[in-house]
Amino acid sequence: MIKRALSGILGVLAAGNGALMLAAGRRWFETTPGVADTGPFNAHFVADVGAAYAVAGLALLARAWRPHYWPAAVAGAAFFSAHAAIHVVGLLGGHSHHAGVEWGLVVLPAALSLWAAFPSKAERHA
Repeated sequence: MIKRALSGILGVLAAGNGALMLAAGRRWFETTPGVADTGPFNAHFVADVGAAYAVAGLALLARAWRPHYWPAAVAGAAFFSAHAAIHVVGLLGGHSHHAGVEWGLVVLPAALSLWAAFPSKAERHA
């Protein structure tokens, strides 16, 4: 039950972030800490990443809604984990001016989504 609830929470946050990126990409770019430090605004790139966030978030929501949809959540968590790995490489290389934000808003949610995506022992035997 905890994994389903966490999947739901992370799914809502990720899908909402993706929707914001798609609907108001420039505002998202300008107000999200550290993002503007990566270079000039690119509407197409922000929309592409926003679409990925929206789909991955919906995959986590599917797992929260129906536990047997956990493989979809694993796919969504794989995106978050790959994205987080890119950030970790940058963090370890000293290429971040917003390390706390990256650990808290990218790396931690990715790790939590990966844990929450897989069914618990009780869910596997239900």
